Amino acid sequence: MADTPKTEVPGIDGIQKSVEKQISELRKEIAKINKSLTDRSLDLVAEARDTARGVIEGASMRTSRAARQLRSQAQSVSEAARENPATTGAVIGLAGLVGFMIGFAIAKGSNGEGGRWY
Repeated sequence: MADTPKTEVPGIDGIQKSVEKQISELRKEIAKINKSLTDRSLDLVAEARDTARGVIEGASMRTSRAARQLRSQAQSVSEAARENPATTGAVIGLAGLVGFMIGFAIAKGSNGEGGRWY
């Protein structure tokens, strides 16, 4: 058999160069997208940090105000207790008695064996 000349497909080099060019352009686009995402992420982190800082400052102010108010009310109760020691003793004793009775009733109700307390 005779040697047949190799037939080359015209334009393979052109197609390869075109594909390489497209790949290069895609890489550039991906790099731009990555940069854009990084910038946006940094913006979101900064925004979240600012929001958190504002929330914390607001909560701190409210907590401080509540603590001042609680101190003021505790001082008022303390003064009233000092001015009326008999009434204070009676209220504390009554509260203790009511607490004891509630505890006793709960213990009786939850105990399935009747009157045993031990």
